[in-house]
Amino acid sequence: MSIKQDIKQKGFRNEYQKALINMLYTHNFLIGKMSDIFKKYDITRQQFNVLRILRGQHPNPVTINTIKDRMLDKMSDASRIVVRLKKKEFITSQQGKGDRRATEVVITQKGLNLLKKMDGSVEEFDNLFSNLTKSEANSLNILLDKLRG
Repeated sequence: MSIKQDIKQKGFRNEYQKALINMLYTHNFLIGKMSDIFKKYDITRQQFNVLRILRGQHPNPVTINTIKDRMLDKMSDASRIVVRLKKKEFITSQQGKGDRRATEVVITQKGLNLLKKMDGSVEEFDNLFSNLTKSEANSLNILLDKLRG
């Protein structure tokens, strides 16, 4: 289906406006699909993102500022996400050894187990792009990088 049909729009001011609206609509489509999967595991997209960051650094601790820098959703409040994940026992945190003002965060075995359990479901995200060839996916990546560049 085309964006024109999906949102029942007669036309667009130009191709740039159409591209912007198409990207926003597609973003929301993808977020919805991802959120459906995360609901099954009682976590949010942002919590998942933090857990993935921590798994990538495991067993080393990561500061909240580092987590903020690496998060996909820059508007997220990493400190609150850390508190919620700590309540679920997916992470531990402590005052920084080098900088006492910094909080260092480490993923727990329970958090690692959750991500391992989720790996199959997360691979389903790739299927959202199954109607693209590898070459088309590569072109899309190049275009998106260029847009942000």
